[in-house]
Amino acid sequence: MKMIKKPMILTSGDPAGVGPEVAVKVFAKFAKEEFPFVIAGTASVLQEAIELYAQSYTLEKYQGQSWEAGVLYYDDFNLNFDADWEKCKASAKCGQLSYDLIVSATKAVIAGQYSAIVTAPVNKESVNLAGIAFTGHTELIAELCECPKFNMMQSADNMRFVFATCHIALKDVPKQLTVDKILQAGRLMYQSCITEGLEKPKLSAAGLNPHAGENGYMGREEIETVIPALEILRSEGIDIEGPFPPDTLFVPAIRARFDGFLCMYHDQGHIPFKMLAFDRGVNSTLGLPIIRTSVDHGTAFDIAWQDKVDLGSLENALKLAWKRTGH
Repeated sequence: MKMIKKPMILTSGDPAGVGPEVAVKVFAKFAKEEFPFVIAGTASVLQEAIELYAQSYTLEKYQGQSWEAGVLYYDDFNLNFDADWEKCKASAKCGQLSYDLIVSATKAVIAGQYSAIVTAPVNKESVNLAGIAFTGHTELIAELCECPKFNMMQSADNMRFVFATCHIALKDVPKQLTVDKILQAGRLMYQSCITEGLEKPKLSAAGLNPHAGENGYMGREEIETVIPALEILRSEGIDIEGPFPPDTLFVPAIRARFDGFLCMYHDQGHIPFKMLAFDRGVNSTLGLPIIRTSVDHGTAFDIAWQDKVDLGSLENALKLAWKRTGH
């Protein structure tokens, strides 16, 4: 029987959302293919999900056993979580568990117990209700890794979207968008393309303002920040065009020319990406010393625990993480 030395770890996310459901369903789908990952969760939640969505599987704590189809391994990290919680609703109780799972699983990967971390969705409101200042997985995992330079990437098929700024208010974007942040995002996107096997990736960048500033008549950020950063990237041998007007960069004829898109803020890239690939998109964190991918959707309280959720995003997140481990 083949021994699994370093499986990946999948956090099951907010119990009130779709995380436990997608976790056990994907485990059931991949177990017979010897796709090695362990679900990080608490026993009572995972047991309920198994009874609903993976009845042929039993719940057993992972303790380094060989990979054996028919058994759902889990590691609860000794976290306490009683039965007094409500599905499909934000709560401090679920937020605290979600946060603890991320912290415990990330530390386990840093310690070398697992080869990568894949994360199911958490609810930011729930975590904040628990009294924890929380903007997202991306920032928390980077902090735990003591990694000051990181960027979010959304990817599917041949599309890669990287963000110079991310989880901040829109009103703060112009003052936080700097040449250094654009350089960091562009370099990490380029390196990610090379790692994925693209020899000469062709990249693009969106402008910040409508019409990419219209030569300064609709804002000077392009002239003072974006264009100088792109010129530096080009001087380093990175093939990147732009800045493009954001309202035309993502139309099919232009989009098809590029392997990656450097976006200036969260919604500038998330909206077109999710319109194009919501059912299969993957969220990655670039620049970390560990491998981390995630689903590209939220907790979906409106359909959670109803057997309605699509598995495509989590499947692809697991496949991409495993590919990056070198397998």
